[in-house]
Amino acid sequence: MTLIARLRIILNDVDPQPMRHIEAPLKVRLDRLHDIIQAAMGWTDTHLYEFRVGDAGWGVPDPDGFYDGPMDAKKMTLEKLIDQTGTRTIQYIYDFGDDWDHSIRIERVNEAAPGMTYPRLLKATGACPPEDVGGAWGYEEFLEALADPDHEQHEDMVRWSGGDFDAEDAGIDSIIERFDRLARKWAPRARKPKPTI
Repeated sequence: MTLIARLRIILNDVDPQPMRHIEAPLKVRLDRLHDIIQAAMGWTDTHLYEFRVGDAGWGVPDPDGFYDGPMDAKKMTLEKLIDQTGTRTIQYIYDFGDDWDHSIRIERVNEAAPGMTYPRLLKATGACPPEDVGGAWGYEEFLEALADPDHEQHEDMVRWSGGDFDAEDAGIDSIIERFDRLARKWAPRARKPKPTI
């Protein structure tokens, strides 16, 4: 029996606030949950990240061991994290420069639906801010410049963003496409029979 966690992910300190309702396997490793969040939000996975519960953190450990960074996300699953901490809410920080702070709420755990592939998007609202926009404050400035043709940075921001940024558009079709790619990438592969001699 495969168990599935229903998660609500919100990006804090941003208006309009991006929200994603998703389902993912309860036994997912945290490094793969990171991949799922990147796909759900629309981030480009070009910065470091960390999952935090209380004083504990999981992410990409310092390969040289020079500082006490996060524990290895590859060695922790969502299920073990819930069992060990008793938490129902996890903080996910992406890009320590822009400091994108997400709240992940574990809403419930159910059995997997027959024939369904995971991760699965249930609902999405709000666009993900562009990478390297300068955090929540920079995003607010970016939206103001886009909305006001008389703003001194309007033309630069239109050019920088490609000219078609919509803060309300979650890009649902793109999220579903990215989730399908992850599901195919992680699907168990049939083993080739060993040749008999």
